[in-house]
Amino acid sequence: MKHLKWVEIDGSAPDWNLRQLRSCSSEGGMLLCAVIKSNAYGHGSTEMASILPSADWFAVNSLEEGLELRTAGVDRPVLLLGHVLLERLREAVDAGLRLTVYNYETLEELARVLRTGEECRVHLKVETGTGRQGIMPEDASRFVRTAAGVPGVRVEGLSTHFANIEDTLNHSYAEGQLEVFGKVVRELEEQGLRPGIIHTACTAATILFPETHFDMLRTGIGLYGLWPSRETYLSARSGGGGVPELRPVLSWKTRIVQIKQLPPDSFIGYGCTYRTNRLTRLGVLPVGYADGYDRKCGNTAHVLVRGRRAQVLGRVCMNLIMVDLTDIPEARLEDEVVLLGRDGDESISAETMAEWVGTINYEIVTRISPFLPRVITGRG
Repeated sequence: MKHLKWVEIDGSAPDWNLRQLRSCSSEGGMLLCAVIKSNAYGHGSTEMASILPSADWFAVNSLEEGLELRTAGVDRPVLLLGHVLLERLREAVDAGLRLTVYNYETLEELARVLRTGEECRVHLKVETGTGRQGIMPEDASRFVRTAAGVPGVRVEGLSTHFANIEDTLNHSYAEGQLEVFGKVVRELEEQGLRPGIIHTACTAATILFPETHFDMLRTGIGLYGLWPSRETYLSARSGGGGVPELRPVLSWKTRIVQIKQLPPDSFIGYGCTYRTNRLTRLGVLPVGYADGYDRKCGNTAHVLVRGRRAQVLGRVCMNLIMVDLTDIPEARLEDEVVLLGRDGDESISAETMAEWVGTINYEIVTRISPFLPRVITGRG
């Protein structure tokens, strides 16, 4: 591997995870949308798209992400979850990207830019209690009628998103949101306005609540072999149904770029926050907070060297960290180091790293710098 620092992607794990999530649905014709926004949660969006043959659709956040997939040759349906600037709607139409819409101004601009014979497929998002994007439920019917009245606009989908379905064992709030959404769907059905693709199910909803599945599963974090939360896992275990076997997709690695001996009472790093209490064999690694390695890992985290744990000493720098190799005398210059992942019998999970820095597994992987190479290994 000719890199100082890189991300390895298990080429067989993403599609395995996707199939595991699909097995949570009893509906044979259920569509599966793989959410690969934000550089596929740090895994690399074009790389992930290339190893997900079971995905019927992809979803990303921005126009730029959608255009990147099209440039990479991805021709499957791509749904944009975020807002597209009015002045750039023409680009989305030209690329054949689906839009999530919730502003009348977007419909007005589409009416202006769509040419005769062109079609733009849109998905209307309903606000059910998350307090983010979405049409208010009482306005949904009028919005659908307005959208359907724009020449060339095809109202293909209807969606919502749950606010409190994964970080809790009490799912009453999510059940309330689903009730609100269900009322909107029934009203549209009664008026003959029901879109063909209804979708609400994130990973937690996919695993825990079959009633959220509708026509398409829209899964993100589980695709990467990560559970949305400990509570989701416990709910799945206690629910009596099947528990998907999710395989982590990502490993984050670097190399040792210097090894040296420091005498006792030597200070390490900015702020002199670590002082050696013995003759210390120090390893320098070329990774830092510029790469997404959180500054809170200083004097707290471990890395894996030759299958053994080495503590991070001192503060995390912009481009460097220092680790204690004293008890790993066999470590050598340019040895591979695992920051996140497995080495022999030892492993460092995204959940463990999240506990070190006080965040969630989503943030740990998503913040890994997009400038680091993503290397696919073990394609299935």
